[in-house]
Amino acid sequence: MTGRDEEQVRAERARTVGLFRYALIREAADSELTTRQRGRLVRALAQAEHQGPFGQPVRVSRATIDRWIRDWRRGGFDALVPPPRRVSPRTPAEVLDLAAALKREVPERTAVQVTAILRAHAGWAPDERTLQRHFARLELTTRPTGQPPAAFGRFEADAPNQRWTGDALHGPTVNGRKAILCDRPWRRLGTYN
Repeated sequence: MTGRDEEQVRAERARTVGLFRYALIREAADSELTTRQRGRLVRALAQAEHQGPFGQPVRVSRATIDRWIRDWRRGGFDALVPPPRRVSPRTPAEVLDLAAALKREVPERTAVQVTAILRAHAGWAPDERTLQRHFARLELTTRPTGQPPAAFGRFEADAPNQRWTGDALHGPTVNGRKAILCDRPWRRLGTYN
């Protein structure tokens, strides 16, 4: 998917969110309603569960419904459409370019090795996972045969909820019994293809 396609998908999703917001407030935003009638209607909307813009059940607070009504009165439908996010990259482009060059130079280098080289060179390096995602975006994770490298001991799944894990360790003795300390007893692991 190209950058332009991604922008178009994001714009369509934002428009869908705007339509959901408008459909939710349409009746309560009627200028013929008294303040008391509007308040009753907004409270009823806030207490109900609605089918969200993408089919999931959602609840919307009274303050949010009031804000959407004010936005609609000031700017019409366009004010209900969430603006596109403008996120500037946290990792400088020069560092990512250098990481990609190091990976291209020796394709067998892992993200951990590239991170160690960058840290030794500049005193700072992005997280290994950041580099892994960057390499995947640039299609630098495949071998010359076009196949991805074999993974050993990695936690990956084809879909969410296929692999779960827990972590526990033996803690101190409390009242004569051994305590077991659990860190997030169950959590999803890995990336999903």
